[in-house]
Amino acid sequence: MTGDVEQEGDINDDEAEGLRKIIHVDMDAFFASVEQRDDPTIRGKPVAVGGSSGRGVVAAASYEARLFGVRSAMPSVTAQRLCPDLIFRKSRFDVYREVSQQIRAIFHDYTPLVEPLSLDEAYLDVTEDRHGLGSATRIAQDIRRRIRAETELTASAGVSYNKFLAKLASDQNKPDGICVIRPGDGAAFVAKLPVTRFHGVGPQGSEKMARLGIETGADLAAKDLAFLRANFGSFADYLYRAARGIDLRQVRAHRVRKSVGGERTFHEDLSNPTELREAMDRIVDIVWERIERAEAVGRTVTMKLKYNDFTIVSRAATLNRPVEGKAEFGRLGHALLAEMLPLPRPIRLMGLTLSKLDGVDAKGGGRGDVGGGGAQQLSLL
Repeated sequence: MTGDVEQEGDINDDEAEGLRKIIHVDMDAFFASVEQRDDPTIRGKPVAVGGSSGRGVVAAASYEARLFGVRSAMPSVTAQRLCPDLIFRKSRFDVYREVSQQIRAIFHDYTPLVEPLSLDEAYLDVTEDRHGLGSATRIAQDIRRRIRAETELTASAGVSYNKFLAKLASDQNKPDGICVIRPGDGAAFVAKLPVTRFHGVGPQGSEKMARLGIETGADLAAKDLAFLRANFGSFADYLYRAARGIDLRQVRAHRVRKSVGGERTFHEDLSNPTELREAMDRIVDIVWERIERAEAVGRTVTMKLKYNDFTIVSRAATLNRPVEGKAEFGRLGHALLAEMLPLPRPIRLMGLTLSKLDGVDAKGGGRGDVGGGGAQQLSLL
């Protein structure tokens, strides 16, 4: 669905009194859209950003490519099989950063409370109506209008009274849409959604929930906190609140990211050294794209392996300076893997994380399920 589509009307000053007004802005197929903007010959055609070689991975896909099932984090050979006419473009992060800076300048014209999540998305707290536009919805519409006028790109926006709902809303009417969840409507909105739409619920988590009879927000809300804690541990409190549309987090203009990473669960257990190295190459491609998207700089690379008996081991390497680029990140990942070979038993999962970001000594947070696409996801198992 496209266009300025609103959910249940507007959020005005009277009904939102005492509540925050949060906008989540998410650029539509950002990397691929920039490539289409800069090369008119590929507009309207299926485009993938990333490597087209046998070991390449799709970093981003245009909406035309997504119609064929092409998704980010997908091996390029799979993408080409799904879409034989797929056009590949190499990543140009210098250009994406420049455009991202243009977009952030627009955000800061409306509020100083901007929390970037990556180059292409951010939360904005517009409780204070700096330009007197009258509502958060009108502010979101004006931001989207300016992004289109100044960058020739489209953005989708979600408007609500907390971050969780605003992010859900921004996905609701993509591309080039807007969705508003008014005060009092959050729980009803969440109840209708599949749990796969919840941030943090990856493929494995949704499978576990399905086994427990949880497929929608309403199913999740029907479970008490004791049940959720027994099955999901520390993740239970988040799930309990999310199922009710509750999120007390503030928009933090200077949020410190602790780590950036990703992990991949394999369809078949791996033990062959050649297959393990190829898997490492793909994970390096995916995770480094996330690192660049997040503009992260770090000194520690950690490799995580999960054996087929679910035992987890990890190895880490820390430099006395930031990792200089993808090549060094990959070398460190492969060196950590080499220390483990030959493996005592096959593995079902491999992951890489970059931490000690911006001088922060951190060991957790920010890991993602590579198999789940662009969104970063927490494991529920």
